[in-house]
Amino acid sequence: MSTARLQNTVAEYGLRRLLAYGAGVLLAIAVAYGAIFPNTAAGDLLRVALSESTLGAALRLAVPIVCAALGGIFAEKSGVINIGLEGLLIISAFTGVYVADAVGSLAFLPGIWVGFFAGVLASTLLSLLFAVVCLEYRADQIIAGLAVWLIALGLAPFVSQVAYGSVNTDSVGTLGTWTIPVLSELPFVGSVLFDASPVVYIMLFAVAGSWYVLNRTSFGRHVRASGENPKALDTAGVNVTRTRYVAVALSGVLSGIGGAGLSLGQVGLFIGNGQTMVNGRGFIAIVAYLFGNYNPLGAFGAGVLFAGLDALQLRLQQIPAYAVPSSLVQTIPYITVIIVLALVGRTRIPSAAGEHYESGED
Repeated sequence: MSTARLQNTVAEYGLRRLLAYGAGVLLAIAVAYGAIFPNTAAGDLLRVALSESTLGAALRLAVPIVCAALGGIFAEKSGVINIGLEGLLIISAFTGVYVADAVGSLAFLPGIWVGFFAGVLASTLLSLLFAVVCLEYRADQIIAGLAVWLIALGLAPFVSQVAYGSVNTDSVGTLGTWTIPVLSELPFVGSVLFDASPVVYIMLFAVAGSWYVLNRTSFGRHVRASGENPKALDTAGVNVTRTRYVAVALSGVLSGIGGAGLSLGQVGLFIGNGQTMVNGRGFIAIVAYLFGNYNPLGAFGAGVLFAGLDALQLRLQQIPAYAVPSSLVQTIPYITVIIVLALVGRTRIPSAAGEHYESGED
């Protein structure tokens, strides 16, 4: 790298850090002002943002974003760029509802849980199809990921139209909530953390499990090596292709949890209008794990941030005291995503991400 290019890179990085710090300072000032003067607009906004209902909604809305982001981390850490997360969310959201409706209630397992696991299975199978196309036939991973999204975007509403006469399915109910005795009675955090949808608990377990697998197991080391230096991993006797297959399959499992959790954990039906009920959450998940620098904990924080802004805009629309058009309020999460992309700078992606590798064992 030339000296001039290095200087430009350092200057750009410094500018981004300066902008990020400036944004943080402005946010801190706004929060402090709202806390000191609770009767102002800033105070109302702070009160709504920190309410139990908003925080609880943030965790529920974070499920598809965080779970898809975790799946994206596994795939990309292994060297496979999976931008088809949106499609995996769509196919799992629809399949979960469709199977739950078709199965009804079984003797030992409620049909809605059968639908949930069916949604996860559908997402996993679609991710494996993506893996075969990319790893066996060496297709361009970006194009293949877009194909996964477009297939799901067209297939789910089409099957719904055939089965239900509408792109929206019938309602099948939701997974409900799990209330933990005693802990759910705790002030503030009780109703947020211990009286929640089961998919929220699954998400929290997935975050902790993903961090542990990636950082404390041999498989996690293999995944990281597959994305950073696949030749060294191959030389050590580990099949790179097999490692990538498993990582991409995990991206399908985790995205399936997010998609089925969206339709069965929150809404109880599949909505196929426009961009479907998923509505860009898979692409926001990509931003989340980039913002979190491929760390499951960082991706969780970013996912909750974006979901919290979504929950906040929903509640701001219910406050008639301020003459802010609802269409403008609805843009808050997406404007934040753009700002984050601008401030996060150049996230270091794995060195071999997107590159094909022919394992010596194949």
